Amino acid sequence: MKSRWYAGVVSLMMTAMLTPAWAQQKFDEERMQRDIAVAENVLSTLIKQQISNQRTFFPLEVKGSYQSGYGVTFTLPADYTTPMVWNDGNGSTTITYYGSGNNPPGVQVYGNDLNVGNNYVGDENELEEEDAPVMPPDPDDKERFKLITKETKKRNNDMDSVRDAYNAKVVEAAKTFILDYGDMIAQLQPTERVVVSNQGNNPRVWVNQFFNAPNRTHLSVEGLKSDITAFRLGKITREQALAKLKVVNTETVEEVAPDLELLASIFSRLYSPDLSKTYFTEDNIYFERLKDFGVIYYMQAYSGIERERDSRRYIMPTLGLNDVDQATRDKKAKEIYPKFETELKDNIVEYGRTLKSLKDDEVLVFQVKITRCNKCDIPSSLEYTLKASVLKDFNAGKIDRNAVLSKFTVKKGNNQ
Repeated sequence: MKSRWYAGVVSLMMTAMLTPAWAQQKFDEERMQRDIAVAENVLSTLIKQQISNQRTFFPLEVKGSYQSGYGVTFTLPADYTTPMVWNDGNGSTTITYYGSGNNPPGVQVYGNDLNVGNNYVGDENELEEEDAPVMPPDPDDKERFKLITKETKKRNNDMDSVRDAYNAKVVEAAKTFILDYGDMIAQLQPTERVVVSNQGNNPRVWVNQFFNAPNRTHLSVEGLKSDITAFRLGKITREQALAKLKVVNTETVEEVAPDLELLASIFSRLYSPDLSKTYFTEDNIYFERLKDFGVIYYMQAYSGIERERDSRRYIMPTLGLNDVDQATRDKKAKEIYPKFETELKDNIVEYGRTLKSLKDDEVLVFQVKITRCNKCDIPSSLEYTLKASVLKDFNAGKIDRNAVLSKFTVKKGNNQ
C-alpha cells in the first residue's frame, strides 16, 4: 500500500514539474477583458498616429475578442462600412460614403439602400452637403453618360490610391502594436496569436454585389505570443520578429473561376430548408476571390423563422416543427449545433476538394454567422480555414479524411 501511495505522490510531483507555469495558472476572465479593452485603445491610437491627416471626422472602432486555443483578434471596420475621408490639397475635403443604416450625424444617403455612393464636398473647416444628390446618368444621353462614367472611374481610382495608402499605414501600426504591446495581454498561451484584421466575425453578405465600389481589401497581421515574448526578452531582434509576422494585404478579384461559383451553389442547396437536418440558410452563399490569398465564403445559418413579426412563435423547417415558442426554439437550436458544426467541416472537405482554381498555397475559408440563441452557450460565428494543397492531397488519395480534419484552423466568435 505504501509503495502505491509513494508512486502516486511521485507521479503528481512529476506532472506538476513538467507542466508549464502558464498551464497551472487559473484563467481570469475579468483580467482578460481589461487587457483587451486597453489594447483596443492602444491599437486605435497607433493607427490614428500613422495617418498623416489628423482631421478625424469619424471614430475608428476597434473590437477585440479572445478564443481559447486561438488567441485575441482585433477587428477594424471593413471597407465601405465607414466613410473614406481625404484632402485634395486644394483646401477641399471629400467624404465618400457607401450604403445606408447607422449614418454619422449630418450624412445622408440618397437612393435605394446600397445602390448609390455619394460625395460631399466642403471647406476644410466646414463640411457641407451638396445642394442635390447626383442622379444616375440617362443612358440615352451618350455624351453625359460618357462624362459621368469617366468621372466615376477617376473617383474610384482616387479612392483606390487613398485606400492603399491607408491600408499600408494600418499594416505598419498593426506590426508595431503586436511586437511592442501584444505582450501586455498577459494570459495568452505561447501557441496563441495576436491578430489584427478588417474581416470581423460577421459575414458581409452583400460582398460588393449591390453597388459599383472599388475592389475591397482583406487585411490581416498575425503574431505568435511565443515570438512576441522572445522579442521582449531580447532572444530575437526586431527584424527577426517582423519576419515571423504573417501579413496579408490583398484585394478582391472581379473575374472568378466557375468552380468557385459552383461550390457556392452546392452549399446553398445543401443548407436549404428542405435538405438540411440542422441549420439552414435562406440567402445565397456569397464568396470573395482574393488575389494571392484564396476564397472566402459567407453564410448566414438560421434555426427557425418567426411566424409573424414580434410573435415569438417559430417554424423550424429542418426539424419539422411548425409552431414553437422562443424557449423551445433556443433549446432545439442548442441541441443541433454540434451536429451542424461537424457536418459543416465534413461538407467543406467533401465538396471543397472539387476546387481546381486555387493555388496550393492559397486557402479556402468559410465564415458563418450562427443563428441567434439566447443564453445557449454556442458561438455567434464560425470561421474554418483550410489550405488548398491539403484538399488536393485528399482528392488525390495521398491523405485520409481524418488527416484533413486535423489541419483545419478554427476560429469561433463569442458565445451567445
